Amino acid sequence: MNDETDRPLLVTRDDLKRMGITLSNTTLLRLEARGRFPRRVRIGGTTVAWLMSELSDWLAERAEERARTHYADY
Repeated sequence: MNDETDRPLLVTRDDLKRMGITLSNTTLLRLEARGRFPRRVRIGGTTVAWLMSELSDWLAERAEERARTHYADY
């Protein structure tokens, strides 16, 4: 099995929390509207999820940003 098939295709809010992404719904909505976080997929009613492939890309971008940005003096 390759890396993509080992992971779920859809990620729920609980999955986000397990991944360490503990942003509030309001913050997620704002980031999504600005294109700074992957857009959610409405599953039905009020149930939403995110595509794992897009979250993986987003996390990789954050890692690259961290490598380019100096946040504090140590």
